[in-house]
Amino acid sequence: MFPIRDSARSGKIPFITWTIILVNLIVFLKELFAPDPESFIRQYALVPKTVDFLNPISLFPFLSSLFLHAGWIHLLSNLWFLKIFGDNVEATLGHLKFLFFYLLWGIAAGLTQYLFLLNSSIPMLGASGAIAGVLGAYMVLFPYSKIEVLIPTYGFLTKALIPAPFMLFYWFFAQLFNGTASIVTGTAAVGGVAWWAHAGGFVAGYLTAKVFSKKQKRDEVLYPDEIWL
Repeated sequence: MFPIRDSARSGKIPFITWTIILVNLIVFLKELFAPDPESFIRQYALVPKTVDFLNPISLFPFLSSLFLHAGWIHLLSNLWFLKIFGDNVEATLGHLKFLFFYLLWGIAAGLTQYLFLLNSSIPMLGASGAIAGVLGAYMVLFPYSKIEVLIPTYGFLTKALIPAPFMLFYWFFAQLFNGTASIVTGTAAVGGVAWWAHAGGFVAGYLTAKVFSKKQKRDEVLYPDEIWL
């Protein structure tokens, strides 16, 4: 299933979402035109084997790797998901909170994948872990939203309108299934999709939104709109 649009409308300009998209595009172009793209990736991607928690500099790739991509399809698919789901989450959380949590979700995603590949020398890169956090938060904050998706059917693409939780649950369990399969078959050690990063980012976003929504409800009770000072 590939999402086209969602039914929720934020009514606000998603400054941070568009800024993140722009930064990803700029970094990708810098990566493409670097004198030695492979060295550029090695410098800023997350390589589990080089992580040393006693050396803060070695931890920087947990952040910088979120803005690197392996190719145009990798980049554009990630940014498309961010465009569809990011605006509403940003409008609900607020611009600065959204930026903070986006980076936090990305770091949580990197840590999750790192725990499964402690001694790997394969670079990990991409915004998908952070965007998975956006998806997790969206599922909590917009449980009644609908997603228009493209579904391949007998060689053709069919449009369908499905509940957001259904699509996002399906996506999340696909990450868990593929992540488990990659460990069992040993394919995780030779590169490919960072399934566990996706799952870890999604869970981080889901839990963050749960806490935020509870706090918001509590504040609405303590400070209702009807009180005037």
